[in-house]
Amino acid sequence: LFNGLSQHQMKLHPFSTEGIYGRFKVTILSNIVSLTSDLLIHYIWEKRWFFFALIVGAGILIAPLPEGLIQDGKIVLAMSVMATIMFVTEPIPLPGVALLIILGQVFLLGHDSSIVAKSLWNDSVLFILGSLMLAVAVVKQKLDKRIAWVIVRITGTRTSRVCFGISVISGLLASFVGEHTVAAMMLPVGITLVTLTSDDPRKVRNLAAVVLFSIAYGASVAGIGTPSGGARNAIMIGYWKEFFYDPSNPETSKFIIDYARWMLFAYPMFLIQVPFVTMILLVTFRPEYRHLSRAVVKLRQQVEAEGSMKKTDWVAIIMFFFVLLGWIFFSDKVGMGTIALLGAAAFLVAGLVNWEDINSGVNWGVVLLYGAAISLGIEMKETGAARWVAENFLSALSPIGAGDGFGLWASISVLTTAVTNTMSNGAAVAVLGPIVLKMASVAGESPIIIGFITAISSSFAYLTVVGTPACTIVYASGYLKTTDFLAVGWKLALISTIVMLLGAGLYWPLLGV
Repeated sequence: LFNGLSQHQMKLHPFSTEGIYGRFKVTILSNIVSLTSDLLIHYIWEKRWFFFALIVGAGILIAPLPEGLIQDGKIVLAMSVMATIMFVTEPIPLPGVALLIILGQVFLLGHDSSIVAKSLWNDSVLFILGSLMLAVAVVKQKLDKRIAWVIVRITGTRTSRVCFGISVISGLLASFVGEHTVAAMMLPVGITLVTLTSDDPRKVRNLAAVVLFSIAYGASVAGIGTPSGGARNAIMIGYWKEFFYDPSNPETSKFIIDYARWMLFAYPMFLIQVPFVTMILLVTFRPEYRHLSRAVVKLRQQVEAEGSMKKTDWVAIIMFFFVLLGWIFFSDKVGMGTIALLGAAAFLVAGLVNWEDINSGVNWGVVLLYGAAISLGIEMKETGAARWVAENFLSALSPIGAGDGFGLWASISVLTTAVTNTMSNGAAVAVLGPIVLKMASVAGESPIIIGFITAISSSFAYLTVVGTPACTIVYASGYLKTTDFLAVGWKLALISTIVMLLGAGLYWPLLGV
């Protein structure tokens, strides 16, 4: 500070601008201003997508109210767009986005906080919570290691074959008992294979993505296989019967779709997609290890060290088997979430898992995130925002030649895919079903083909964490980023759409539609 000062400057008043203390003061202030400016610029750049989402949302809110949309619907639409941007770019932790959704319903929509709180806790959210608890219990009993050992003994140690085997097993199970259940059951198995390969997540980043997505996407593409594979399937079956079946007209009996006929239409779509799941994952992420020999050696050593099955292991297997039976036979009466919590409570009562284990093993932020997403999806439906989007999207198709035929099929698939990635697939079919089936009648298209396109496309929730519980569950592992879903999801959605449209044009007409 004193270096280079002239004698004249030394004689000045110390607190003047050119004096000793004055220069010190100016220097400090300039440094503070410069530092503050740099920090502000860095913060704005780091959170640029957050501010971009706010600007887009504000633009929607101040825009004139479109015809056919109420003010609350416009607010919910703005919230959905902002939430989607944040889900994809993750400028803030995703549980933070969930909190903003809750606050938006209170301050922007004017809902009572107690009503908003109730909308966060439905059966789907309870299922996510109970499933994560059950996953912790499975790991505690080390059953995940035994299941993983069975898989690698069937597939061998090559990474591509192991991942394909995981997708096939997840898919076969999910086609009958639902993707939620399978994702919860297989997650510990996938994590076991990853952690045995390396304890450092950075060294198995791509491997973890391939293994965990094999579970989620293998289950998702299979959920269309049977009516019991997901609620969306049952919803569409109900719409066909309600809208088109007339007991006095025998010709309308074709709109009664039973279990076997649904499988005849949809199960080949699942079987064709499974190999593409593995290929796309391997091309997108390129695992660090082509063989899992190291993990398999460790896995065999640990399984052998455990010895034969203990009584507690058999008790845990029996209890989990009863949970599966409950999901299959009683979920329509008491809900899948209730059965999942009942199973978790049973493990706690039996002493097979401690609360400390569950408390540390469950990603509570993911539970909050899924609850908030479900709540926002309900608002989209209740305010008519979802219907408004669907109707305007479909009405814009006629001028470009997509009002009927193959163009209409592709457009409905794209619309359903977009909607199902922002709300549950069941809600997407519930909202879009009546609209697209009515359009099918007006356009002279087969309501069965249009209905299957809508139901199957609702399973293409590959792009976001909250698109389906299977994605939410694997994201809870901590190995995946939200951008991973987008990076691989659009490729799989494109392939799935092509496979389905080819099936609709070449295969389904052979079944008499």
